[in-house]
Amino acid sequence: MQQPHWYQRALDTASQMHVTQVEGVDITYRTWGDVGKPGIVLIHGSNAHLEWWRFVAPYLADQFRVAALDLSGNGNSGWRARYSGELFAREVWAVCQAAELGERPFVVGHSFGGFVALEAAHRFGADMGGVLFMDFTVAPPGQYLEWGMRAKREDAKPRRRRRVYADQDTIMGRFRLLPDQPGVYPPVLAHMARYGIRQVEGGWTWKFDPTLFDHLEMGIDQRDKFTRLACRSAVILAEHSEDEGAYFGGYMNQIAGGALPVLTVPDTYHHLMFDDPMSTTMATKGLLLDWIREDHADEIRNNLAAVTGQDMPQQRT
Repeated sequence: MQQPHWYQRALDTASQMHVTQVEGVDITYRTWGDVGKPGIVLIHGSNAHLEWWRFVAPYLADQFRVAALDLSGNGNSGWRARYSGELFAREVWAVCQAAELGERPFVVGHSFGGFVALEAAHRFGADMGGVLFMDFTVAPPGQYLEWGMRAKREDAKPRRRRRVYADQDTIMGRFRLLPDQPGVYPPVLAHMARYGIRQVEGGWTWKFDPTLFDHLEMGIDQRDKFTRLACRSAVILAEHSEDEGAYFGGYMNQIAGGALPVLTVPDTYHHLMFDDPMSTTMATKGLLLDWIREDHADEIRNNLAAVTGQDMPQQRT
């Protein structure tokens, strides 16, 4: 398979690794781009890590200051005894501050990261430029089954504890995307696997906390949180996604009064940043730059109103 043109350039783009602390736990994050540009924080999905954004973040960094974090219980961040939507939201907001993402950063969440983005926007939306859900949707209350709820059902199978593999080649060979998808450039998968493992006594294991969802404290009010957000929102979906959490873009648009931007990236699966990072980047840029344009138009209108003493009409498209 021929190397994609975006692959090596993304790996070679300069970035910096950092650590901040939230409620006694170290949170690792990486940054791209210059301080002073509009800020974006990128949130990975379940059992994943910040490198999920490796082939998108560098291409956003020409116009944005970008941060991608390892949520607690994932990647190089610390683990907790118990996890909650509120704690994840505070981790995201702490990274926004520590990474100097500006006064009104944008929050982007993929898959389970979309849930975390919703939690962050629920608590900090008034200070955010907007929230972008990537292959994550809010389902009707009677139709969704949240992360963690399966583990709490009486018929649910117990979650597996940490598994140790004898050597690095064996654990690398066990790496899979969930849901799996065809056509991903093999070195991309190898890169994701390599960051997501660590050596322990007796061999190698995954970095994610296998008990994270056993006691995850989550509300069942995602619809209410979404409809009451104090910031703008949009959705980017993968055309061929097989993730059950991404099936309700139409419903989200309906409860948003038909005004929610919902974009679909053609010929991509759930992990769309691996299939077509360039299209994923441009869809993200297009939405966020349009929000910035709106903000500038509002600022100009307000300045004119202050000078003339008259309210100026809004011109939103």
